[in-house]
Amino acid sequence: MHIPSSPTQDLSVLTFADALRGTGTPDYDRNKWLYVPDFYSEYRYLLGVRGENPLICIGVNPSTAAPEALDNTLKSVQRIAAANGYDGWVMCNVYAQRATRPQDMDRRCNETLHRENFKAFEYVLRQVGQGHAPAVWAAWGAVIETRPYLPACVMDFVDIGRAYGAQWWKAGPVSKAGHPHHPLYLRKDAPVEPFDVESYLTSLSSR
Repeated sequence: MHIPSSPTQDLSVLTFADALRGTGTPDYDRNKWLYVPDFYSEYRYLLGVRGENPLICIGVNPSTAAPEALDNTLKSVQRIAAANGYDGWVMCNVYAQRATRPQDMDRRCNETLHRENFKAFEYVLRQVGQGHAPAVWAAWGAVIETRPYLPACVMDFVDIGRAYGAQWWKAGPVSKAGHPHHPLYLRKDAPVEPFDVESYLTSLSSR
């Protein structure tokens, strides 16, 4: 379990560009794994297995997972990406702070952390190989209601996705409130299906 040591506003947060450059001494295969920052910290921008046509999964926030040490959520993401024909996967999150229990997340949005996390998502969109529209799996579940700033973060992700022609998907049924299903407890071969993220945003903004 990861319990934040402090609000992220009290931390010195690496920019995404600096974190992407890395420390130069990772204990994992950089050719296989995308991990930013490349060491365990109080926040995580990206974690995934590289590919030309990855499934880009968007959760709420990261927990303890790292290369070769995936948690159950990431194991499910990996299985579902493979079952749907993707040659890799990347886990992004609406908010980058590590917290196993979402109720331990920052009470207010750290705008610096959000801005750098947004840059991480844009980086992944740009990395998708030619001929492939970025496939983005909305997978945040009802946990998106944990903090009032999270829906606005989702809206930012959707806005930048438009610029890259992102296609949005879901797996499993949506909740009564319309939230896309969290990866846990899905069948390992659950199909991804189109998700009308624009209608979802409209419903979010009307609450």
